[in-house]
Amino acid sequence: MAHLLNDHEIQARLKQLPDWSKVDNKIQRIFKFKNFVEAVAFVNQLVVPAETADHHPDLEISYGKVIVNLTSHDAGGLTEKDFDLAETFNQI
Repeated sequence: MAHLLNDHEIQARLKQLPDWSKVDNKIQRIFKFKNFVEAVAFVNQLVVPAETADHHPDLEISYGKVIVNLTSHDAGGLTEKDFDLAETFNQI
């Protein structure tokens, strides 16, 4: 099981990911697009990195917007895996 990050570690990692915020026991980013087609195309690009990392985001898709939430369910909170995948998603 992955090591849970403490509040100090979480805040330090969030400084490296300014578009992400801590919401409850997860980190979240809202991605905005011109329309639904672009939003779904973005979600499709998340599949391979998530599968490769064996770490899967919780997603909300609506017209022109995708909300990505990351948490390590098996560890019961935030781990390095969440921040590593967030960095990958930022590059897409």
